[in-house]
Amino acid sequence: MASTQNLQELDEVDHALVRELQKNARITNADLASAVGIAQSTCITRVRGLTQRGVITGYSAAIDPKALGLDLQVLISVTLRAGARANLSSFMTEMRTLPEVVQVFFLGGSEDFIVHLAVRDSAHVREFVLENLSNNPVVASTRTNMVFEHFHKGPQAD
Repeated sequence: MASTQNLQELDEVDHALVRELQKNARITNADLASAVGIAQSTCITRVRGLTQRGVITGYSAAIDPKALGLDLQVLISVTLRAGARANLSSFMTEMRTLPEVVQVFFLGGSEDFIVHLAVRDSAHVREFVLENLSNNPVVASTRTNMVFEHFHKGPQAD
């Protein structure tokens, strides 16, 4: 993750590179350089620098879960037991290893986590909750919400 200092150090060219990469992360270096108005050698050096500084944290393909037979997405709010607060990190690590888990959010507020799942069906949700949450001694309570529609675009560069 980029530090605040790194973000403050972004100049107009860096912001333009980030904007273009957000539109199309598969853009060629030549096309990216042309779009931003810099030399190709400068472009590749700048993009490598943004990656080394943690501004660009990776590239990924957005996959439709339904194409993989995962027709249901749910958000599960999880509250840990008061005495189990020392287990926040281990709970997060455990959730990351489970194939159904798409994202985990560590929260401030009444709940400790939101766990985002992509699963086959409601029986799969039930199985996940019983095996991984209800049976977990550090979990005090859960609340499950079904996702009807989802939109994600990520943060936008200036």
